[in-house]
Amino acid sequence: MLRDTTGQDRVIERASIWQRHRTLLLAVLAALIALGVLIGYLLRYSGAGLSVDRSRLSIATVERGSFVRDIASDGQVVAAVSPTLYADALGTVTLKVHAGDTVTKGQVLAVIDSPDLTNKLSQEEASAVGLRIDWQRATLDAEQKLLQLRDAFNQAQVDQKTAQRELDRSRKAYELGSYTELQALKAQDQLEKAQFAYQQAKMNVDSQPKQNRFDIDSKKALFDRQQFLVTDLKRQVDGLNVQSPVDGQVGQVQVADRASVAKDAPLLTVVDLSALEVEIKVTESLARDLRPGMKADLEGGGHRWAGTVSGVSPEVVAGQVTARLRFGEEKPAGLRQSQRLSVRIFIDRRDNVLMVDRGSFVDQEGGGFAYIVHGNVAERRPVRLGAASISKVEILEGLAVGDEIVISGTDAFNGAQRVILSH
Repeated sequence: MLRDTTGQDRVIERASIWQRHRTLLLAVLAALIALGVLIGYLLRYSGAGLSVDRSRLSIATVERGSFVRDIASDGQVVAAVSPTLYADALGTVTLKVHAGDTVTKGQVLAVIDSPDLTNKLSQEEASAVGLRIDWQRATLDAEQKLLQLRDAFNQAQVDQKTAQRELDRSRKAYELGSYTELQALKAQDQLEKAQFAYQQAKMNVDSQPKQNRFDIDSKKALFDRQQFLVTDLKRQVDGLNVQSPVDGQVGQVQVADRASVAKDAPLLTVVDLSALEVEIKVTESLARDLRPGMKADLEGGGHRWAGTVSGVSPEVVAGQVTARLRFGEEKPAGLRQSQRLSVRIFIDRRDNVLMVDRGSFVDQEGGGFAYIVHGNVAERRPVRLGAASISKVEILEGLAVGDEIVISGTDAFNGAQRVILSH
């Protein structure tokens, strides 16, 4: 019998779907993955109106910590005591010092030659002498009048007594028959006349001191008035020698030597360098938080000093408020008026405050929005900001610890809701 091929046959198993369509399945799977990525990308970046280079932006992370609220500004050194000296009269000024000279209190800085004022003083002094003589003469006349009236009073008193004795003698003589009734009545009349003269003399003596005081006081008032005028003129003449009111340094000299000046014209300024202050200007919004007594740091020329706010102006000029700071116990040396210093004023300090680095976003749109960064997308979100310092700003609502936000460079966003951040 012939052998068949059964021993050589091999059963062929049917291939699985994976084996038969592996290439197709891999291609489909890759397409589904790509489609998912594309859909996710489209969903993620849907609504993004534009793309901005990430390198042009400043991004900061929201954190929680100690918040120091402060104000920074450039200050100008000013003299707390810087009096300007003026001419007391019309005349020619002779300067005794120059700008920058060190002077002491009471030192003569300038002399004004005013012939009109000195002549007027001489005239008024002569008038005062005449009025003093009138006052003294009135005093002597009053004393003399009073003496004369007292003599008249004493004489009237004697005459009254004499008339009384004559009347008594006449009555006795009439009773004895030696005098007639007419003679007795005549003696009575003489007594009445003497009594009237006595009373009149007494009234004159009593009233004369009042009259004397009136006359004397009138003369004295005229003299006192003249004396006040002389005193004022002497003050003006003494003011022709312009003296320094403080120890310090001559600042600005506003007239030339031997120049003719008008009354009340400014001559020069004296700067008291021992009483220096720093003047700063801050915006109206920040000025609301400034109070006298607040601590501050002042820095300039490689030196740093402690200071305190001494006063805040109640007036707003061009949206700014002027404040002054006083140096602490350590008095600065070598500073000059109008020198520039850096000033930092500490308002308050708080712990456990949600905050982020300060940037231009604080001033954009009133600080009501911020762009929070998620990967390569910046999304606009409403926020509420609190207090601001030099480097930090407080976050009240809208952000959490760890959020990244764009703090500057958002001008190119044009208010878009989403922005793609490209590399």
